[in-house]
Amino acid sequence: MSNFVSVDELNELRASETPVRVIDVRWRLDRPDGHADYLEGHIPGAVYVPLDTELATHGEPSEGRHPLPSTQTLQDAARRWGVNQGEVIVAYDDSKGLSASRAWWLLRQGGVDVRVLDGGIRAWTAAGLPVATDDVQVEPGDVVLDPFFGSGTTGAVAKRLGRNFVGIEREQAYIDAAAERIASVTPMAVEDLGSISGKRAEPRVAFVSLIDAGVMKPGTMLFDAKKRWAAKVRADGTLAVGDTAGSIHRVGAVVQGLDACNGWTFWHYERNGGLTQIDELRRIARLGMERAGA
Repeated sequence: MSNFVSVDELNELRASETPVRVIDVRWRLDRPDGHADYLEGHIPGAVYVPLDTELATHGEPSEGRHPLPSTQTLQDAARRWGVNQGEVIVAYDDSKGLSASRAWWLLRQGGVDVRVLDGGIRAWTAAGLPVATDDVQVEPGDVVLDPFFGSGTTGAVAKRLGRNFVGIEREQAYIDAAAERIASVTPMAVEDLGSISGKRAEPRVAFVSLIDAGVMKPGTMLFDAKKRWAAKVRADGTLAVGDTAGSIHRVGAVVQGLDACNGWTFWHYERNGGLTQIDELRRIARLGMERAGA
């Protein structure tokens, strides 16, 4: 079974008795909300899927821009799209399959038969096929996502990193494929693993601890690297920019209009006529903790 369907194949699927659900996953980094584009023209019957809220979750800055949603969150979203047990899902976008592929990967892990429309909405319109401009609302579906072991991706990565794992799978074909895949994996050398895990093993340092230690004083002004934004350090370890206040990460994200930001590398303090990342102060604090046996 191919992971892609052509425009002609999708058109035939929609005309057949095969239950199929089409989802529109338009998203771009510079325009994350694709709903307006969806309303300008989408495949008839396609349900719009907001990537930021239904194919991702909001977490800590260290988790990246778009952490993966839980199985329950994804299942609730898929049911909102009207997906029923046993249906085929076809996902498309307008960005060369980037966001549609995320939907494909997530749903595939849950045991759903899902494909990506080759060429997306542009291929559909180029073929002269009809589009709709309504905001499709459907009856909730009953799909159950089944996060089983599949082809063994988790096990292969775990073995590569020298970690233990437990895999549960009900289909013999997947069991055989996973066993073969995992058997072919060579664990990384211990010294290489050490360099990977070293960063995570470092002691955590809260920004407020720099104030408590006298390294950073309340009232100090912090800046981004180009001095486009300035924030004042408050006594409780938060930053303030105008009416906005919060952690170094939250305020850094807000001023840039982003979902997340690593405040340690975004904010700088003035030193010797130049700017230095506050991450340098965190490094110094960690050295002090190590020497103190923390």
